[in-house]
Amino acid sequence: MYAIIVTGGKQYKVSEGDVIYVEKLNVNEGDSVSIDEVIAVSDGENLKIGEPTVAGAKVDAKVLKNGKEKKVIVYKMKPKKGYRKKQGHRQPYTKLQIEKING
Repeated sequence: MYAIIVTGGKQYKVSEGDVIYVEKLNVNEGDSVSIDEVIAVSDGENLKIGEPTVAGAKVDAKVLKNGKEKKVIVYKMKPKKGYRKKQGHRQPYTKLQIEKING
């Protein structure tokens, strides 16, 4: 059984027991979160596709960790002009473990 969910503007294909990294959610570690934006659910034989979401379907997940990814360096330079700009960025994320797919 799998589901396709939407969170943080991105779509993820998940099954029970999967661990995924999503855009940061405002929840604490150890809490449970319910994702209601489910656009498709399959049990192996039947596929339900929502218009735009599947009615009554939701995915329950447990928050394992909130953190930041590795630093990405953004370096801008204009040759012969003396313009150089170095900037770092660490994207925050939430690590989820999928517990149950209801649909």
